[in-house]
Amino acid sequence: MTTTTSQVNAVLRTPPASPAAAAAYFSASLAFHADVSDVASVLAAAAVDGTDPGFVVIDSRSTASWDQGHVPGAVHLPTALIPEQAERLLDRSVPVVTYCWGPGCNGATRAALALAELGFQVKEMLGGFEYWVREGFAYETWEGPAEKAADPLTAPVDSDDCGC
Repeated sequence: MTTTTSQVNAVLRTPPASPAAAAAYFSASLAFHADVSDVASVLAAAAVDGTDPGFVVIDSRSTASWDQGHVPGAVHLPTALIPEQAERLLDRSVPVVTYCWGPGCNGATRAALALAELGFQVKEMLGGFEYWVREGFAYETWEGPAEKAADPLTAPVDSDDCGC
């Protein structure tokens, strides 16, 4: 007697959500997250035009990490200090974009939660400082401005726009 076993497709083992559920989920995700490239392009355009980008960027890491490198124009507000300093440093009417080291760190998530609990509108910058640098955007250190070439695994090498 021959027994056949059908292999379960690992991707489809759990079926995809309905289109309506998927649309709701991904729409919500965009309300909570900002892309490094989008943050960089808005900040660059605002700097050129002399306009307000409409949000403030918060680096939620330690002082040693901040000194090692941070997004130009970001406000340094470590997560542990948010409860006592956010009201003094931030305008509640201006949306906040938080970041930490990178995708392996949930510091930006914890900072975003702390700010949301205080009544601030907040998004988390996906990829954090790691992807800011890997995508080739200028950053600041305790020694001054710095920049590295874009990593071709994270950013296009021949264009400013990835097309997504």
